[in-house]
Amino acid sequence: MPSPRPDVYATARGPLARIASPIAGRLRARRHQQLFALTGIGREQRILDVGCGTLGLRAQEPELDITGTDVVDRPSYPGPFVRADATARLPFDDDAFDLVYCSSVVEHVPRERRAALARELRRVGRGLYVQTPAYSFPIEPHALLPAAHWLPVPLRKPYWRLGAQGPWEDIDLLRRREMVALFPGATVHAERLGPLAKSWIAVVPVPRS
Repeated sequence: MPSPRPDVYATARGPLARIASPIAGRLRARRHQQLFALTGIGREQRILDVGCGTLGLRAQEPELDITGTDVVDRPSYPGPFVRADATARLPFDDDAFDLVYCSSVVEHVPRERRAALARELRRVGRGLYVQTPAYSFPIEPHALLPAAHWLPVPLRKPYWRLGAQGPWEDIDLLRRREMVALFPGATVHAERLGPLAKSWIAVVPVPRS
């Protein structure tokens, strides 16, 4: 039984976060409903959640066989956890997992290290599910500010302070063609809000045994 819908912007600040949180929660729940259909993952198969944070995919699927990994320790993570840097080398064999799941992580990785991340995700998983916010969407999803991600860094920094994110972070959102280049062989789906692409999702279905 899935857990209650998490507050997506629980750690953010201000009225923008309070307005956006229920909308983002509904979109995340809708996206999650498509996970099994898109990937073909079974409930007895093994999943690696890369960039899991304190809860990650377990927030919605606590009964699945999920191993979390992140670049920092997560002592409260409720399941198997391995601290590792996925842009270097994950301590797992090739195809160790049926599915590698990575949600809202790629945009935080420096551009020059993204290819290495993508190679590791593809190496350790038979299937793949990678989601990242779309550069083309007009609202920056971390600061919740219109067009923030379209501004050059010198203009973005002072503008960022007005948003929900708080401390400055140079988050570099991706275009569809960048996701296609990072994950060759994957199908890149658009998660839409109305007519606009809000996220890109690269999927390699789990091979049938």
